[in-house]
Amino acid sequence: TAQSPEIARSIRTGSFNTNCHDLGSGKPVVLIHGSGPGVTGWANWRLVMPELAKRVRVLAPDMVGFGYTDRPQGFAYSRQAWITQLIDLMDELALPQVDIVGNSFGGAIALALAIQHPERVGRMVLMGSAGLTFPVTEGLAAVWGYEPSFEAMKGLLDIFAYDRSLVTDELAELRYQASIRP
Repeated sequence: TAQSPEIARSIRTGSFNTNCHDLGSGKPVVLIHGSGPGVTGWANWRLVMPELAKRVRVLAPDMVGFGYTDRPQGFAYSRQAWITQLIDLMDELALPQVDIVGNSFGGAIALALAIQHPERVGRMVLMGSAGLTFPVTEGLAAVWGYEPSFEAMKGLLDIFAYDRSLVTDELAELRYQASIRP
């Protein structure tokens, strides 16, 4: 059977392996996904990675606890753990500094990384970044209240997408299947 396009290069980061897409060459740009149901680096960035890879080296890891990165037994998930994962990834790939694009949860991790290790971060682009207190919107309530089903996932994707033509059954199925994995 063909391997899932979500599964990429396995890179040792501390005590576990990180699933990380690594495309292109040149200045490294790390894409940090959000935290919605069924999210992976691939699901979040699959359409933009090939375009960016024409100009830069694109790295899109699955953050620990998401996607196809290892889930170590007894692991303490925290902002600090995700920052350490990124630093370990950069060190393993011999990258002294990267630019970062962070989506939602990924934006919060990007900000925290830049605060703790400013010398490791060049430029940042943040999209819907978490990091401050904010009111719970109707869309956020829908994400947090997600009950796994194909229909519910398609409804969430319709909320997420500005361009509704990007909300395909294929994407909904991909995200739904990811959302029901342990």
